[in-house]
Amino acid sequence: TRGSRETRERAREAAGPRQTPLTPPPRATTSKMPCCIECIQTAEVGIVERCGKYYRQAGPGANCVCYPVDEIVGVVNMRVQQLDVEIETKTLDNVFVMVVVSIQYSPIQERLWEAFYSLESHKLQIRAYIEDVVRAVLPTQSLDDAFESKEAIALSIKRRLDATMHTYGYLILNSLVTDMTPDYRVRNAMNEINASKRLKEAAAEKAEGDKVLSVKS
Repeated sequence: TRGSRETRERAREAAGPRQTPLTPPPRATTSKMPCCIECIQTAEVGIVERCGKYYRQAGPGANCVCYPVDEIVGVVNMRVQQLDVEIETKTLDNVFVMVVVSIQYSPIQERLWEAFYSLESHKLQIRAYIEDVVRAVLPTQSLDDAFESKEAIALSIKRRLDATMHTYGYLILNSLVTDMTPDYRVRNAMNEINASKRLKEAAAEKAEGDKVLSVKS
């Protein structure tokens, strides 16, 4: 009715303007960087870069890496490694020989930055220095002298590599000339010469024995 409507309007005016409920302010959100677990094997060291720049080293076991800001871009093998190099060269007496050199080396713990970043391929660098030393030494020696000076050649190679590879973060542990093989035709000729020499010695010994027997008789 009209009276009840007026009563409700007076009550609404007496109550004052309608208030809207308060809403809580939005909760502040913090962005969390994802963390990945990367495992490095025993006797290896991981190289960690942050935004493309060297940051730190990661040791063996589980390592926490804040991806994508941090990334393990590679590992350095800390084991003793061996590189076998075959070089063909010519001696002073024009004999071609195949020389096999074995190099034992390992990275230096305190110079892992150089070991990982300095060279594109440390094996190619070592191979180049070995070939340079062998092809500089053997052409000054005869074949017989080359066989007798294998230890001297190995020592020359080690000295050359020690002075150079330490700068790049590698320690040269040993250098060995494990094989020196001339061309097969030279080997056959040497065997024939040796066989002829032995036959002459045998003939001389036989003649001396016959002479002794004839004197006694």
